[in-house]
Amino acid sequence: MPDQSGRVAVVTGANTGIGLETAEALARRGTHVVLACRDQAKGRSAAASIAAGDASGTLDVMVLDLADLASVRAFSAAFRDGFDRLDLLINNAGVMWPPASKTVDGFELQFGTNHLGHFALTAQLLDRLRTTSGSRVVTVSSVSHRFGAIDFDDLHWESRKYHPNRAYGQSKLANLLFAYELQRRLDRAGFETMSVAAHPGYTGTDLQRYSGFLRLLNPLVAMPTWRGALPTLYAATASGAEPGGYYGPDGFGELRGYPTRVGSSSESRDEAVAAKLWQVSEGLIGLEFAL
Repeated sequence: MPDQSGRVAVVTGANTGIGLETAEALARRGTHVVLACRDQAKGRSAAASIAAGDASGTLDVMVLDLADLASVRAFSAAFRDGFDRLDLLINNAGVMWPPASKTVDGFELQFGTNHLGHFALTAQLLDRLRTTSGSRVVTVSSVSHRFGAIDFDDLHWESRKYHPNRAYGQSKLANLLFAYELQRRLDRAGFETMSVAAHPGYTGTDLQRYSGFLRLLNPLVAMPTWRGALPTLYAATASGAEPGGYYGPDGFGELRGYPTRVGSSSESRDEAVAAKLWQVSEGLIGLEFAL
């Protein structure tokens, strides 16, 4: 990883798993990392563990609950008050396969947290990103995007029987549609900021707390979190990462390995669906991107 001294990064969900590994790796290379966490106590504990290592960068902990748009607004306002630049926005936090539940604003929890929360966050931090040379937005998706479909008639699973795995797939497909569409809109606006996507393959993290089956397989199959974070770090810092690129493990099924550029489903590349999702998402969060 190149030296990151003087750069500022926001990492959502930085108190555990891949987010924690990402924050720690960036801090070791000199980044000022803002750990954006729902639980401030857990965020402070994570920051203390990073600081106890060989980090040359500095750390802040700020409260962010992606399942609450008011929290996203408050975080964004506080960040803009405290920082005049943003080099890296790592849209990492997420929830996977929970029981049927809603966000504070009434959205299906996975779609509302994984997609809409990050969509709103990026919109409100765009002014800092576009005025920072070399800035990047990294959105973390999943191989599960291939099992997702965007149902515009029932985004929040109010008319259908709820399937946690399918709802997760929808949210991760939305992440990719957003990442690709963001790059297209940045290009049209003439902004330098890059939008890049990544996925961690099969990595053992607390994200799988609702899946007893996957947790049983973790010791046999899953990668450790430091390896699962490598595609995110590559997308965020490597000179070879390309605008609109998607990076994941290079092994069989993209489940294990080291970072490489990977493909994605035809649905994720559908520009008409991406444009519609963008418009619908702006309506749901009550905010338009300044593009």
